[in-house]
Amino acid sequence: MKVTSSDIVISAVKPEQYPNTPIPEFALAGRSNVGKSSFINKMINRKNLARTSSKPGKTQTLNFYIINEALHFVDVPGYGYAKVSKTERDAWGKMIETYFTSRDQLRAALLIVDLRHPPTKDDIAMYEFLKHYDLPRIVIATKADKIPKGKWQKHLKITRQTLNMEKEDELLLFSGETGEGKEQAWGVLKKYM
Repeated sequence: MKVTSSDIVISAVKPEQYPNTPIPEFALAGRSNVGKSSFINKMINRKNLARTSSKPGKTQTLNFYIINEALHFVDVPGYGYAKVSKTERDAWGKMIETYFTSRDQLRAALLIVDLRHPPTKDDIAMYEFLKHYDLPRIVIATKADKIPKGKWQKHLKITRQTLNMEKEDELLLFSGETGEGKEQAWGVLKKYM
């Protein structure tokens, strides 16, 4: 997909703040610092639309990005970051659950994991949550550039097994550095639009 326009629309914490548009949405879930912002930026050819941070746990709202006036990427707060208080974590959990379970425009959830390591307990819990609510899931294994090409399949297999993925769920390789997997990712998203 050729991206000609992209912008942040709103940072929302409750449903009445969500954009009132009928366009398809794709939500990005993943651990803090797993590369959600880098994924968004690479997909839309912008360096800093989605802010990357060296401090994990920075995203504390649902950030809606509009692409080509045709779809939204929704960046949800990262999980698994210890420095956030339990109260804050619970609030994020409720906010994320509300979005995932009530948003008609949501076409699929993109679960972003780190290809270099087996998915964490939090990644597994997120995958199970999406499965429980019968939400379409696409698993994106980022940081592919940090692993020799010859080992990609081995790492993808570990990811698939650790998450106990359903056969029909897509698992894509991605690199925010090199753009590896970008065209494939757009191809998969188009199927859901």
